[in-house]
Amino acid sequence: MDERLQQYNNKMQKSYDNLLGEFGSIRAGRANPHVLDKLKVDYYGTPTGLQQVANISVPEPRMILIQPWEASMVREIEKAILTSDLGINPTNDGKVIRLVFPELTEERRKELAKDVKKKGENAKVAVRNIRRDANDALKKMGKSNDISEDEIKQLEEQVQKLTDKYIANVDKAVEEKSKEILTV
Repeated sequence: MDERLQQYNNKMQKSYDNLLGEFGSIRAGRANPHVLDKLKVDYYGTPTGLQQVANISVPEPRMILIQPWEASMVREIEKAILTSDLGINPTNDGKVIRLVFPELTEERRKELAKDVKKKGENAKVAVRNIRRDANDALKKMGKSNDISEDEIKQLEEQVQKLTDKYIANVDKAVEEKSKEILTV
C-alpha cells in the first residue's frame, strides 16, 4: 500500500475497531464481561475502571461474578452498576456481587438488532467520510502538481478498494452481531 494512504487506512481501521468495541458492550442475553468495560467506580475519590478493583468472571452463561479485592468496594461497585445503563440489579452477599442476565424478550432482541444496524451504518458513514478526505487530499496534491493525473487515479482506486474492504468488514460484523442477538 502507498504510504500516502496509510493514514487513511489507519483511520478506517480505528472506525472499525470502535464499532467492534461498541458491539462488545451490547448484551445479547448471555453474560459478557465487556458490558462492564466502561463502568467506573469511585475508588478513594478517583473514578477507576471496574477491572482495576475487582476480579470479573463468568461462572454460568447468564451470570457475571464480581469479586472486589477490598470488601469496602462492594457498595461502590453496586452503586456504579445501579447508576449505569445496564438495566440489571446486582445482588451481593457482602463479599461478591452477582449480575444475573435475564433472557431477552423477542421485542428487545429486535430492538437491539436495529441498534446494531444503526451503529453499523454510522461506522460506514465514518469510513466514507475518510474516503472523501483522502480523495480531497489527492486532488490538492494534483493541483499543486506534486503528482501526475495517472498517479491520482491509481491512488483514488486504492482508496476505493480500502473503503470497500472496511464496508464489507462492517457489514460482516453487523450480520454476526445481529445473528448472535436474534439467536435464542
